[in-house]
Amino acid sequence: MVSHGENENFGQLTDEQLAGLGGGQVAYVRTMQSEEVNRLFPQAPVMQPGMRLFALLAADGSPIAVTQSRDAAVANAMERELEMVSLH
Repeated sequence: MVSHGENENFGQLTDEQLAGLGGGQVAYVRTMQSEEVNRLFPQAPVMQPGMRLFALLAADGSPIAVTQSRDAAVANAMERELEMVSLH
């Protein structure tokens, strides 16, 4: 059994650890403005500025989908059988 000190942060991953997690099976949802969409999704059509959107991203940050609701992004992850993680 390994003993850990009280000050260690369990459950927190570095960006590098998160990127390598799950081998394409882990994703997260990130809120973004429509102005950010073309940076992550270059093939997306130009959108009205100021729209709040939800991007489904792989653990390594690569874009999967963009939707107008968080529920739709989560449903997209479920359809793809991706494990969702929460980022803080």
